[in-house]
Amino acid sequence: MTDLVRQEAPTEGDHHEEHESLGMDARKLGMWIFLSSEFLFFGALMTNYLLFSNRPGMASPYPAEIYDIPFTSVSSFVLLMSSLTMVLAHAALEREDQNQTRTWLFATAALGAIFLGGQVFEFYEFVVHYEMTLTTSPVASAFFALTGFHGFHVAVGIVMLLSLWGISRTPEGLSEKRGLNVEFVGLYWHFVDIIWIVIFTVVYLLSAS
Repeated sequence: MTDLVRQEAPTEGDHHEEHESLGMDARKLGMWIFLSSEFLFFGALMTNYLLFSNRPGMASPYPAEIYDIPFTSVSSFVLLMSSLTMVLAHAALEREDQNQTRTWLFATAALGAIFLGGQVFEFYEFVVHYEMTLTTSPVASAFFALTGFHGFHVAVGIVMLLSLWGISRTPEGLSEKRGLNVEFVGLYWHFVDIIWIVIFTVVYLLSAS
């Protein structure tokens, strides 16, 4: 009877095979589903902005009238470079180089903070110097909602990066067991960067042309 129970009892390996039946870790699959839903949400916000961007009769100024494209281009380049440092952080972890992993994680967070500071400065300029607020017009509301929601995602990413940086400073460090956490944060950060490239192209460059 005991032998029969042992044969029928599921083992840890069986659970592992069950999670891998789709060819992907269940947590990674969940992350991709989450990012897909976020992409749809950003798509809805961007569509909302485009619907109002060319409507006549709304209060001035329009966002497209006061964009500082050179300034935003520099901020966009900074955020784009943070994707490179994130790749370098993940590569360093695969080499089990804790110092380099820690350095590149902090660099990624710092570049994200610079971008976020630039966005705060842009909002300050719009509100104080141009008197364009969230309630000025529907297109202004749509602009602040879209770019502000993206800024919130950047802030969340910075917190996650700094958390990994803090873990890397512990005696255990970012071990192979925790390596998937770095990959998750990397996926999230690259998603944030890609979304901004789309926003910058459609909302800033095309609207201002």
